[in-house]
Amino acid sequence: MKGFVKNIEDISVKNEDFRQVLYTAKNCQLVIMALKPGEEIGMEVHKVDQFFRVEEGTGEAVLDGVFTVISAGFAVLVPAGTDHNIINTGTVPLKLYTLYAPPNHRDGVVHHTRAEAESDNEHFDGKTTE
Repeated sequence: MKGFVKNIEDISVKNEDFRQVLYTAKNCQLVIMALKPGEEIGMEVHKVDQFFRVEEGTGEAVLDGVFTVISAGFAVLVPAGTDHNIINTGTVPLKLYTLYAPPNHRDGVVHHTRAEAESDNEHFDGKTTE
């Protein structure tokens, strides 16, 4: 079957990895993330658009210096070129998924921790899931 048809809320909530690329299409990519209490993605800026959806936990979204409290059910859309960060301000893991358009990471990559993600200089190499 082409495409990705699964319960993303269940997958996101069960995830324990900092970052896991689930599916890469030609023009977008689906990634799940789990941030430990006090952990953050880290201030970054992409040449691609990015969408986040929070499934569990609480935190803050920072877009060009503007802090917004986020929790389960919140969506965050980050236009390309925007300085941004997601911070877990809660006491439980912040579970979310994100879509990059176009893809940003190598298909299938798993980073168990933020340190592992930061030490891996991987980027999208043009290979898709199918």
